[in-house]
Amino acid sequence: MDILEVIKTRRSIREYKPDPISEEEINKILEAGRWAPSASNSQPWSFIVLRSKYVKMKLADTLTWGRFLSEAPLGIAVVVNPRASNHPVEDGAAATQNMLLEAHSLGLGACWIGTYGSGYEESAKKVLNVPQDERLLSVIIIGRPAESPQSTRRKLDEVTFTDRYGKR
Repeated sequence: MDILEVIKTRRSIREYKPDPISEEEINKILEAGRWAPSASNSQPWSFIVLRSKYVKMKLADTLTWGRFLSEAPLGIAVVVNPRASNHPVEDGAAATQNMLLEAHSLGLGACWIGTYGSGYEESAKKVLNVPQDERLLSVIIIGRPAESPQSTRRKLDEVTFTDRYGKR
């Protein structure tokens, strides 16, 4: 699939079939995250692969918007080290987006749950044993899609300016 087609057709999926995700698929998703751009090539991320039903349930209990993690075959937590980069949030977001796109290109569904700066980041970090001085940026929930949501976007000329904001 062409990369623009992958970008245009990716949707947040919150309902999954119980089918497992293969090790090959997991590794491809992790590789996509590992190869994301980062400030000064700092690569300030770590990825926690969430396989255990128990861990997914405990983590889901802390996530306001991600309770469906407990029903998904897989999750990946993205942790960033704020001392390793001048832009750890942006770096971790790029890694997260790469993994979402790779999951979609493999025919999988995924949904990004932001945890950074939320009221539940600290309790989620405790579940995953994330060091206090690092940040739990996001949790990606992954599975074979059991839904097909649709979406639209604003027209390009509505969001594009030339040389300065407001100049069409």
